[in-house]
Amino acid sequence: MSENPAEEVFGSTVPPPVKGRVPCRIVVCRDCCCGSPKVTGDHAAQTARLRGAAPVRVSECLDVCDQANVVVVQPSTEGRAAGARPVWLGLVNDPDATEDIAAWVRAGGPGVAPRPAVLDLYAFAPPRRRATT
Repeated sequence: MSENPAEEVFGSTVPPPVKGRVPCRIVVCRDCCCGSPKVTGDHAAQTARLRGAAPVRVSECLDVCDQANVVVVQPSTEGRAAGARPVWLGLVNDPDATEDIAAWVRAGGPGVAPRPAVLDLYAFAPPRRRATT
């Protein structure tokens, strides 16, 4: 067992959530384009770095391959209470961009901390889900 209980829970140094509160979370797309050799970068290092800032879920294709690598920052309970919605970031292929995301999430993320202006370059509107009939 690890000396740090957070490592056991999240595989990182992120503190465990306070009961009744959900921390800021990150989703990384890792499927057909994102996280593949089609897109440059060290995808494992990016995922590991983000895991150092918040719980990370690896997703299959998020259907925005033209924006690979896609990272979605989901607000914490506090951020949601402030009206924040998930922030979709695309073309996150540079370690500096990953660091900017990690710093923002550690500061509180959507609805809690202002998004750094540099991340505005990566933000995009998520695709609308098609209604099935």
